Formats: sequence, structure tokens, C-alpha cells
Amino acid sequence: MPEIVLTNVTKRFGKFTAVENLNLVIADGGFVTLLGPSGCGKTTTLRMIAGLESPTEGEIFIDGKPVYSSTKGIDISPDKRDVGFLFQNYALWPHMTVEQNISFGLENLKWDKQKIKARIEELLTMLKIESLGKRYPSELSGGQQQRVAIARTLATGPRVLFMDEPLSNLDAKLRTEMRSELKRLHSETDSTFVYVTHDQLEAMTLSTKTCLMKEGIVQQYAPPLEVYNRPANIFAADFVGSPTMNFIEASGQKGNGGEIRLSAAGREFAFTPVSGDIDIKDKQNLTLGVRPEFISIGETGPVPAKIYAALPSGMETIVKIHLGDIILTSVVFGAVDYKVDTEIKIGFTGDNCILFDKESGVNLGLGRVAVL
Repeated sequence: MPEIVLTNVTKRFGKFTAVENLNLVIADGGFVTLLGPSGCGKTTTLRMIAGLESPTEGEIFIDGKPVYSSTKGIDISPDKRDVGFLFQNYALWPHMTVEQNISFGLENLKWDKQKIKARIEELLTMLKIESLGKRYPSELSGGQQQRVAIARTLATGPRVLFMDEPLSNLDAKLRTEMRSELKRLHSETDSTFVYVTHDQLEAMTLSTKTCLMKEGIVQQYAPPLEVYNRPANIFAADFVGSPTMNFIEASGQKGNGGEIRLSAAGREFAFTPVSGDIDIKDKQNLTLGVRPEFISIGETGPVPAKIYAALPSGMETIVKIHLGDIILTSVVFGAVDYKVDTEIKIGFTGDNCILFDKESGVNLGLGRVAVL
């Protein structure tokens, strides 16, 4: 499978810059998600790699060969890049059966009839739609149409499979099922998958690496758990994770032994870095980031607080906590419920709290928090 390399790729539409100076390496057999809010440049990036859109500047290589170069005047057409593209609306031929949809590209490539038949059977079995071969798209559910679209895309054996929000038209239960199928399919085909989504849960569960974008600029490119546990900046921390990370505005100053004293929410906290010393100025404006799972709730603890609201869902309960002038979010696992305004005690657990510089949003380091 090929490695995909983007070097200093920029795309402008008139005065608007959709993607700016993008450098990206997608490894052989990787499952990379391009993640971000609407308008961040993720679909434009996908289309440039596939050849459906030409960059304004930069170079793109697939398997070591240039498919686009602004300086050398190279711009290889999509059909010669040996890639498959799975669209959001599936784009199935309505007048063709499932088998005919899958065989369409193979017939254009002049494959032998027996070889086409064998390939159709192989794909129908792989995607668990063996009984649907004679049906038309209008006779299929959304999930079945999705599987047919995947089968058609895989039919010619493309080296790279591009997917642009392919699950967005499915209901929540079906999306979960199809995530499992896509992950299994990636393992079975050993192809390189490049997947566009605005859904951070899809990125977390599917990808080997996530490319998080904002306004055409890459914010972080790393395995999803690294983005979750060690976000590069406040944007990454806020975008990835559900419920989202708690952010507490604080003023900081240096303490003893590398400790940082924080004044926040009318209280004093001690932040002890676990990833080396953090250099800050006195009274520097900081933001303390704490994931919901690192806020403990009990009858004993260092900080008195009140229940603002509790949202039990069976497996877990999302708890909103009133601490001074701020609302924090915690997650309690199990079927637990709390009455509004119940007085509780909270604490901060683990050493995965994060200190950010408020002005730049940059991650300064991880540590543990104690209440003074």
C-alpha cells in the first residue's frame, strides 16, 4: 500500500485560503481521519489528494510518485491515481441492481466475465450482503446502500480509499454498527483509508491517526488517544472528548519545587507538573483543563460544591457541578442520580490535568491538582 505525502500544500479560492501550508504524511495501510468543524478545510484536503481539486501551491506524492506539483507543472487526473472515493450520498445507479453497480467499474476496465463474477461474490460476502445482489438501491435500507457503495468502491482494488462523511446519513444505531464494519474492513483489506468527519467520536474509534484542522491549519496530527490525553492546544482539548473538557480560568505564579499556584473560582490550587518544569510569569493568565472523568464526587473531599443537574443514561451519569461562579462537568459510571442543589464534595484525581497558556492556547504541560 502507498504512502501519501503532502508538502507545503495550500489551496485558495480567490482571496479565501481554504488550506494553508499543509504538511502531512499518511503511512502505508493507515486509517487517517481529517477532523474538524465545518469550513476547516478537511474535505478540500481530501479532494486535493484524490485529484478532484488542484492545489494552488505545493506537492502531493502517492507511493513516492508526484501526482501534483505546482513548480513542476504535474497534475495527474483522479482516474490515474488508483484511488477509490466513497461519497456521502452513496451515488449508486438507481436503474442497476447491486451486482450491476459493483461490476460497472470492472466492465469499463474490460475484466473477464468470470473474473467479474468472482470479484462480486467476494465483495458481497466480505460486506455481508450476499442476499442483496439482485435488488435495486430503492429496495435497500441506508446501511445496505452504504455497504453496496463500499463494495463498488473496493471492486477495482484501489490502493487508497477516500471517504467523505460516509455515515452522516445513517441513524445513530446504524452509524455505530458501520463504524465496526469499517474498522474490520480496513483490517481485512490492508488498504490506506483517508476519512473526513466532523464527528470526534468517529475519529476516536476508527483512526490510527487523526489530523485535527481549524480554519485550514493543522492543529494536531497524532493517534486519537494522544490527541485526547495530550491535546496540543485548547482547541484540540475542547473539540475532542464527550463530554468536553472542563476549562477553568486561573492566574498562576511559581511555587516551591516546580509547583504552580493557581487562583481560580475563588479558590487556591497547587498544580504539580509531571512532564518537567513549566516556566510561567507571575500572575500569568492560564487555563486549567480537567477531563470530566478526573473530577470525583463524594460525601468527603477537599472542595464543597452543589449539583447543578444530573443526566443519567444507565451506563453512566453526566453530572453538572456548581463550583462558585463556574459549572464543571463530571462523569459517574453506573446508574447514579443526584437531586438538584444537593451539597457534595469534589476532588481532582490522577495526573492528567493540563495547564494551558490562556493567550496562545498552547499546552504547557500535564500534572496533578491539589486544593489548598
